[in-house]
Amino acid sequence: MCGIVGIASANSGRIDRETLQKMNRAILHRGPDDDGFYLNKNVGLAMRRLSIIDVAHGKQPMNNEDKTAWIVFNGEIYNFQELRKDLQNEGNKFYTNSDTEVILHLYDKYGVDCVQHLRGMFAFAIWDEREKSLFIARDRVGKKPLLYAHQPNGDLIFGSEFRALLAHPEISREIDNQAIHHYLSYLCVPAPLTAYKQIRKLEPAHWLRWKNGQIETRRYWSPDFHRKIKITEQEAEEETLRLLRESTKLRMIAEVPLGAFLSGGVDSSVVVALMAEESPQPVKTFSIGFEEEDFSELKYARRVAEHIGAEHHEFIVRPNALEVLPTLVEHYGEPYADSSAIPTYYVAKETRKHVTVALNGDGGDESFAGYERYLAMRLSEKYHKIPGLLRKGLIENAVNLIPTSEIKRSRARDLKRFLKAASLPKVGRYFHWISAIDRELKENLYTEEFKREIGNSDSAFFIKRWFDKSNGNGIVDATMFTDQMTYLPNDLLVKVDIATMANSLEARSPLLDHKVIEFAASLPENIKLKGAENKSLLKKVGSRLVPREVLYRKKMGFGVPIGHWFRGEMKDYLRENLLSDKFARRGIVKAEIVRQLVDEHIEAKNDSASQLWTLLMLELWFQKFID
Repeated sequence: MCGIVGIASANSGRIDRETLQKMNRAILHRGPDDDGFYLNKNVGLAMRRLSIIDVAHGKQPMNNEDKTAWIVFNGEIYNFQELRKDLQNEGNKFYTNSDTEVILHLYDKYGVDCVQHLRGMFAFAIWDEREKSLFIARDRVGKKPLLYAHQPNGDLIFGSEFRALLAHPEISREIDNQAIHHYLSYLCVPAPLTAYKQIRKLEPAHWLRWKNGQIETRRYWSPDFHRKIKITEQEAEEETLRLLRESTKLRMIAEVPLGAFLSGGVDSSVVVALMAEESPQPVKTFSIGFEEEDFSELKYARRVAEHIGAEHHEFIVRPNALEVLPTLVEHYGEPYADSSAIPTYYVAKETRKHVTVALNGDGGDESFAGYERYLAMRLSEKYHKIPGLLRKGLIENAVNLIPTSEIKRSRARDLKRFLKAASLPKVGRYFHWISAIDRELKENLYTEEFKREIGNSDSAFFIKRWFDKSNGNGIVDATMFTDQMTYLPNDLLVKVDIATMANSLEARSPLLDHKVIEFAASLPENIKLKGAENKSLLKKVGSRLVPREVLYRKKMGFGVPIGHWFRGEMKDYLRENLLSDKFARRGIVKAEIVRQLVDEHIEAKNDSASQLWTLLMLELWFQKFID
């Protein structure tokens, strides 16, 4: 596990060691144990290492047997021992026990198709001296980040984080306003865009090949929801448990202390229970909560920890945690507004005091239908079939007469929200539900100048293309597929990678094993979402492992009480940043509309916590990276 950087140039002599060192120093936190460099007249590769496997000999950059290929690698290949045996049986010689060297041998054998054989999380770069080419690749689901800039002169500059690329003197900080427009919908900038015009994200399950100043990119994998298998619920339960046991066991391979994040939800509870089956010692578990009871799942995490006999650790996040915001803004490198980054950062920081590797439950919702929106999408398909006159004239008029609070959540309020979107086409419906700042608010919020800048750009494009590709699937599968291609890699996995690596902690996710994802995709919808029960199959698997009261309860998610904080300890901070002349002069949003949002929220006339947080994180990014 580490961070990687590099430069490739078709013009001999343009590789500057000092620049490469500066880029590498910018990601010291990703690998505090070691560094390494390889330079020739066309390429410079560098890395920072967090030693996990083959601590003594796994130094990078690493070369193949005849020194015609060199690699820098960030991640873990969980099937490397099996691959190594096969390669040795074919006559390949190894001089380390690391997974890194296995990738090099696979590249020598299969070329760009080497990625098809890897089971794990990775971002790597291989310089091929024979071809004078650079090959970079990213894992299937996007656990490990990889950013690049293809310069007008043909040079390719890449790295694990924005700070590494921005350390290069030829990388511009010119803002991509289209990206900012999309960020305000999604809480993050959707790939392949970034907030900087010159930098792009290599998308998950993609590789890029650079040669003579030219690049080509290609997708090499995606889950297939069209091929359904014939299977009983009992058989699906058995196979899911088998695959999860296998993927969890593979992720427990390490030469350093290992533990797990335990939220008290279904996914992380299943993972720690499976870890307990494999571990001869008590599993070290780490949980985080809030003083506000509505946002804290600590009692459920505690119940699971007691059940499996874990060595359990708990932490409370309080409003003074916001002191960490400048640190988070610096590490994320572009606007990022998922507020659960705060507790994720803190649980990673506390966990790192005890272990170097932590397993988590990421990925369960997107493969096994855990989000409420999957049921809502299914119900809205049925609602959509009711004659329009009846929907608009009777049902919606009746529901809108029910008084609801703009502050307190209630079933009536949820029903109104559902009906507002249920009559829309599926893409518009989904987009409405997931948007932080919806189309209607954007129309009122944006300045005329910014509207001209973005033109007719439609943020829904990033989800529409995946809904279109899922044509023929059921609505639940189509929505899960879209989440796996967008929400999961653009938001959730970015959050965890940055928060953990900022603390030099490696995070591993058994539920994101591609074999688990592929199997779940092959299952009929009604096994994953049975009636109105989300995550039905995974709960059945979990009921063999942990107490039922942990599994069969209302889903909470990893929410943060920012609405409370904005009315209390944080209201002055909010006003200081969002009502400043500096923010108004950015030319993106109208000062009077922002003031209205702030005042109405603080006075408890409305709940605009998500919108205000999104604007706040944008302004803090401007202050750190642009000003």
